Amino acid sequence: MGLIWSLIVGGILGWIASLIVGKDIPGGIIGNIIAGFIGAWLGSLILGDWGPEIGDFYIIPALIGAIVLIFIVSLIMKAARK
Repeated sequence: MGLIWSLIVGGILGWIASLIVGKDIPGGIIGNIIAGFIGAWLGSLILGDWGPEIGDFYIIPALIGAIVLIFIVSLIMKAARK
């Protein structure tokens, strides 16, 4: 049950981050889950482990990390289209 809960929370974090940035991550729900997981890892590296924890994710650093990740991916995708 822990894996399913982590996938759900990771997908929601990736989706919220894409709404904040205003860009969609390629891959749909799978892309959102990946962005949530990588964003959580990136956010915990940069900001540490603080804030509320849900599904083994510290929400605030994970959300900030996912926002940064989606912003960087959108810049790379924009540059690749040119």
